[in-house]
Amino acid sequence: MTAVWPRPLISPAELAARLDRPELRVIECGAVFTVLPDRSDFRAESAQALYDAGHVPGAVFADPIAALSDPASGLRFTMPEPARLAEAFGRLGVGPGAFAVLYCRDHNVFAARLWWMLRAIGFDDAAVLDGGFARWVSEGRPVTTDVPRRAAARLEPRPRPGLFVEKATVRAALGDSGVALVNALSAEQHAGRGGVTYGRPGRIPGSVSVPARSLTDHATHAFLPLDRLRAAFEAAGILRAGGAGGRRVVTYCGAGIAASSDAFVLALLGVADVAVYDGSLEEWARDPACPMEGGPPGA
Repeated sequence: MTAVWPRPLISPAELAARLDRPELRVIECGAVFTVLPDRSDFRAESAQALYDAGHVPGAVFADPIAALSDPASGLRFTMPEPARLAEAFGRLGVGPGAFAVLYCRDHNVFAARLWWMLRAIGFDDAAVLDGGFARWVSEGRPVTTDVPRRAAARLEPRPRPGLFVEKATVRAALGDSGVALVNALSAEQHAGRGGVTYGRPGRIPGSVSVPARSLTDHATHAFLPLDRLRAAFEAAGILRAGGAGGRRVVTYCGAGIAASSDAFVLALLGVADVAVYDGSLEEWARDPACPMEGGPPGA
């Protein structure tokens, strides 16, 4: 790499100063969610139209549903096989010598998801645009409808096992004092009192609430200062003052997106042993063999 790149977070000012770098690959990713009337689920559609209406100069769009998920899983957004994911990122120009800057329009959650996925296949030359499109625009920075043409790259996956975990791993962790389960959904969803229920309201037993949306500024979408981020996880009992607590942390949400934001912040805070439960409540809540707590009786 011929330039020094800020990581894992890059500010709009830092990105703007580097837009002409030949190794830069800016990637927008996102989806539009529509909650069903009974709040049991949601519909997800590509946010391509938002990208088409205006985006960060030089950015390409990555469809999280069609391009960056496993179509055979039966779930939305789940991690594809490493080789397939590496090929998808290669088509976006991500490969040796490239530096990827990832952004979205929803409190960094999809950008964090892509960062976590790249990390899982061994690619570390990436950063999340802090505040994403919302902060970029609020600072008066340029927007374009031009779609760049990027030559495909060959990205060789070097998988890191354990950054994503499956249902069996989470079930085995129930009651294990060495594993902390963190719910990145809203506090109301965690308590089983509101929001999308994914079939059964409530939470995975023993999990604590650190909503992904609570980790960002409401107006700018930028992550809160590090001391406030640490305080949020300390308040939930995940971190101890001055340390990580020595436990493995598994984050989850509805479909593995907000959970990636919590995991990203934990990595930002220097916590080494963190994983995302990829299927999250979309899988767990629909399996009657998986216990839930916090919902109405009989739910």
